[in-house]
Amino acid sequence: MKHDSSKPLFDRNRRALVRAGLGLAGGLTLPGYVAQAFAAEGPPIGTWPAGIQGKEVFIGVAVPRTGSYAEQGEDELKGWQLAVEHINSGHPLVQRISPKTKKGVQGKELKLVVADSAAKPNDAVQAEQRFITENKIMLMTGSTSSAVAVAMNKLAQREKVLYTAGISGSNDTTGKDCVRYGFRQNFYGETAANAIGPVLLKAYGKNKKMAFMTPDYTYGHTVTKSCSDYLKEHGGWTMVTNQVSPLGATDFSSYLTNITNSGAEILLNVNWGRDAVLSTQQAKQFGVIPKMKLVIPYQIPFLAKNIGAELAEGVFAATDFWWTLEDKYPLAKMFVDEFRKKYGYNPEWGAENAYMSFAMWADAVENAGTFYPPDVIKSYEAGRKLQSMVGEVYIRKEDHQLVRPVVIVRGKAPKEMRNKEDFWEVTEVVPGAPLMQKPDAFDCKLGDYT
Repeated sequence: MKHDSSKPLFDRNRRALVRAGLGLAGGLTLPGYVAQAFAAEGPPIGTWPAGIQGKEVFIGVAVPRTGSYAEQGEDELKGWQLAVEHINSGHPLVQRISPKTKKGVQGKELKLVVADSAAKPNDAVQAEQRFITENKIMLMTGSTSSAVAVAMNKLAQREKVLYTAGISGSNDTTGKDCVRYGFRQNFYGETAANAIGPVLLKAYGKNKKMAFMTPDYTYGHTVTKSCSDYLKEHGGWTMVTNQVSPLGATDFSSYLTNITNSGAEILLNVNWGRDAVLSTQQAKQFGVIPKMKLVIPYQIPFLAKNIGAELAEGVFAATDFWWTLEDKYPLAKMFVDEFRKKYGYNPEWGAENAYMSFAMWADAVENAGTFYPPDVIKSYEAGRKLQSMVGEVYIRKEDHQLVRPVVIVRGKAPKEMRNKEDFWEVTEVVPGAPLMQKPDAFDCKLGDYT
């Protein structure tokens, strides 16, 4: 049943009341809240209005807490937990992002229900399906693997429950696998390539031979393609080998042997989580580093901490956020202070990304004046400019991708570090809009509201 928001509100309400009246006349007894919901916004859809009947509204989180991406997943989870705490208390940081948020969202207290996805799409979907059935969640989130994000997109569109991605770097998430019910706030392969590409050409020159290490799923393949295409087109770089490994690999020796024999001058490691740590450490053991320059085109939270400052020194990386941006952006300062006070370390970009995704959802609901999913989606699509940890941002209505800057960092020498977490120097904050492909370039077709 279509919900036509183009009609005046009076007409929509009148038609909804007529439908409700016809149902009652036919002997159908409707619960009181459903009759009210028909009159207020439209017919039930997804978990609405069942999910907003009490004083609490639930959000379902399916995030890796075990496996190769567990460390990054735990950092994300902390960001979501802090966001919920701040939204429920009406914290000034949330209000700077979502000015209409007072305490809770539409007066409702937020509650999280959490499951371990282990970065497996089937596990994530099963967990969220359970949360939909048992908790009537009004929002889904999670993913550190883009394979999970793509699966969650499909679930969100089918079940008509909003989904905001956790970490997801694949072009496909808001490209060919985009959906009306899905949103993403972090940077991704194409924007990473277009931000770091000019930096690499300036630092290393043209006509270089490059080797890639790529995880075998949508994130890895799209990041590698975007980076390779940019460097080939603008700098004449040649990909001499692309070593593709499964998620969770522990022994990269055969891949590194092929890279050693390839004649490459630059190694671009696209692996993620623990896979990125192990592959980088083994590249050092095999002598690939420092023989080849290491580049991280899509930075992994905690990478420098896990491989050590000596190995990260001089490495260029593209990232979503780094905590020293507190020196440049007031909201970053507020966030870093709050996070550090609660958790005892400076937030990585997974936590920042997670926090922002909830604050943006709160803003969309508050401006819609309702939790009714089609109206919340249209609120997102209105393109309001919001303040963030990296300046002004907004959602692009054509593909539900946040237009936001990409941060370029370079690893510091150990002697230059101000403290034990001062691994990266921010060299550039690249404006987001020029980095993005045209809205239809990756074949995004969002689908229906209802």
